[in-house]
Amino acid sequence: MPTIHPTAIVDPKAELADSVVIGPFTLIHEDVTIEAGSSIGSHCLLDNGARIGKNCVVHHGTVIATPPQDLKYAGEKTEFFLGDNTTVREYCTLNRGTTHSRKSVVGKNCLLMAYTHIAHDCVIGDNVIMANVSELGGHTLIGDFAIVGGLTAIHQFTHIGSHAMVGAGIKVVKDIPPYALVGNNPVRFEGLNSIGLRRRGFSKNTLEVLEQTYHALYFMGMNISQGVEYIKANIALLPEVQNVLDFIASSSRGIIRPVR
Repeated sequence: MPTIHPTAIVDPKAELADSVVIGPFTLIHEDVTIEAGSSIGSHCLLDNGARIGKNCVVHHGTVIATPPQDLKYAGEKTEFFLGDNTTVREYCTLNRGTTHSRKSVVGKNCLLMAYTHIAHDCVIGDNVIMANVSELGGHTLIGDFAIVGGLTAIHQFTHIGSHAMVGAGIKVVKDIPPYALVGNNPVRFEGLNSIGLRRRGFSKNTLEVLEQTYHALYFMGMNISQGVEYIKANIALLPEVQNVLDFIASSSRGIIRPVR
C-alpha cells in the first residue's frame, strides 16, 4: 500500500503504486497516476492528467498538471508527464497541454529547481537542469542535457538544443543551437559549451570540429544560410555537426546571434 499522510486528500480513483509516499495536506485528483518509488511532499496539488514516473521526488508546494494558462483552452482532457528519477523542488508550477499536443512533458533524470514554471505543450528532454525561477512559455522545446540558468525567461515556441548552457537572468527570444554557451541581454552566442561537453565525454576531435562549425556559422562574415553551406562543403559532418545543421533547418524563430 502507498504511504499517505492522514491530512492528505487522495481521490480513490487515483492510481498510486504501493511504494508511493504522499505528504501532509497534499491533494491528488482522480485522473492521476504515480509510479513506484515516487514521493510527493507536503501541500502539493496533482491535478487531473498528472503522470508521475518512477522514483520521482516532488517537494513542498508544487502543482502539477494544472490547466494551461491559455484562453483557448476549454477544459479538454490533456496530460502532464514527469519522467523517471526527476526531482522537482519547491513551488514549481507545471501545466498540462492544450489541444495542440494534448500534453506537456519533462523527461527522465531532470532537476527543476524552486519556482520553475513549465507552460502548456512544452517538451523537456532527459537530464535537463533548470535553475531557480526559470520560466518557460508555451510550446518551448529543450533538448537532452541542456542547462538553463536561474531567473531566465524563455519565449513561447522557442527551441533550445541539446547540451546547450544558458546563462542566468536573461531573456531568450530566439532558438539556441546545440552545444552552445549563451548569455548577455539580448541573448548572444558566447562560444561552445566546452566544459560541459568534456564532462560528458565528448572527444577532443569532436570539440575541435564543433569549434570550426560555430566559427564558420558566426565569425567568418557570412549570413546563416551561407555559413550552413560552408559547413556542408568544408567541415567534417560528424553526427554532432549534423545535429547543429538539422536544428538550424528546423528553426522557426531563427537562431541567436554572436557577441559583437
